[in-house]
Amino acid sequence: MQSVVRWYPPAYDIRVEEAPIPKVEHPDDAIVKVKLAGLCGSDLHLYRGTDSERVTEPFICGHEFTGEVVALGANFHPGSTGRPPLYSTLKVGDKVVSPFTVSCGECHYCRVGFTCRCVESRLFGTPHTPGGQAQYVRIPRAGGTLYSLEEISIHVVQETEHTIGKLADSSLLLLCDILPTGVFAAFQALNHPKTQPMLTSRPYPQGPEVSVLDDGVSVPFKTEDKILTIAIVGLGPVGVCACIALLDLLYARNVEFRIVAIDPTEVRRKKVGAIYAKISGTYDKQSNGHLEVSDIAASKDIVAKWTEGIGCNSVLEVVGNTSALSLAYELVRPFGCITSVGVHAGRQVPYTGRELYDKNVSLDFGRCPVRAMFPMALGLLLRRQDVFGEVGGETSLVEKIVGFDVAAKAYDDFDKGRCGKLLFDPWM
Repeated sequence: MQSVVRWYPPAYDIRVEEAPIPKVEHPDDAIVKVKLAGLCGSDLHLYRGTDSERVTEPFICGHEFTGEVVALGANFHPGSTGRPPLYSTLKVGDKVVSPFTVSCGECHYCRVGFTCRCVESRLFGTPHTPGGQAQYVRIPRAGGTLYSLEEISIHVVQETEHTIGKLADSSLLLLCDILPTGVFAAFQALNHPKTQPMLTSRPYPQGPEVSVLDDGVSVPFKTEDKILTIAIVGLGPVGVCACIALLDLLYARNVEFRIVAIDPTEVRRKKVGAIYAKISGTYDKQSNGHLEVSDIAASKDIVAKWTEGIGCNSVLEVVGNTSALSLAYELVRPFGCITSVGVHAGRQVPYTGRELYDKNVSLDFGRCPVRAMFPMALGLLLRRQDVFGEVGGETSLVEKIVGFDVAAKAYDDFDKGRCGKLLFDPWM
């Protein structure tokens, strides 16, 4: 038997119980002994009973976990060909990181990089796919889902001063969900066609098929036209990762930018302010970039002052509720874009098609394809070990590591905003 954290309907009921240790059920399965498991903001939607109409039975919680392979199905062997490479290389004893969804690695969506929409996709920590807040977890389609740290060390880390082997498990766990999701939000915003004029100082539209005519009439860009203004709504763990990813990408591009990072909770604002001070101090003092933290009410005044009432080029919504989407719409400028990576329930989007049309607002919604974003997220993790590498510091993303014995209190504290990112050690 093993210890697990289990949720019971209808809401707010977390229990630590014993459950059978999972076994290989399919030749593509792997069994992982969990080293650390995360408590994520997305776990709170189920904890609060937000999806109570769809989720009506207990389940083992958690979709973020790292660990060691202890058993493999028959399809894992050195002679495997024509399938994801992990089927021929993964071994018992290998250390692995698991994305928060199952992906086969073989369907159309996986082949083109949209791995979160795999035809076999399942979310860990649901009734149909028991999660990682346990001592052991079964991984379906493991050859297309897991990342082996041994393989990563060979292919990725050669360009950095750090090595995977030196990274703490608490740092590696961030690769399961929140760091790739933050990187995904930043990447989507900065690569949207509507942000390109500010990044390139060239007018819309842009692309290889676009002809540029010198008609002698076009007005050159003014200084304010070249400034990229972005709002981040929500400074929970994913919002913090989005801030760090944005700063990393924008400093690398050497463009002028202004970011307003918004949250009603003061402790979260202070955390982001401290992280920004640390990160900005490592770049050239001449950088033309600025981040300001704000509560909700003041953010509207800040954006209005910065842009003379025009609004933000892009807004990253990292909360997952209608009030955050409403604020995003208020802050975005005409011909701007809203990128939403918050997990939404069944409520309607709080604006009409006419409102979106009249403002030319682009909406970009949905789940992060972790496997596709993994290399970018790993690079950021390695570059910013000053933030991601410690536990419990002023600028640390992970606040503390606790045992299952305090799981119910941990959920309650996280839900009430009394703590930041928590990790569980199933063996404490």
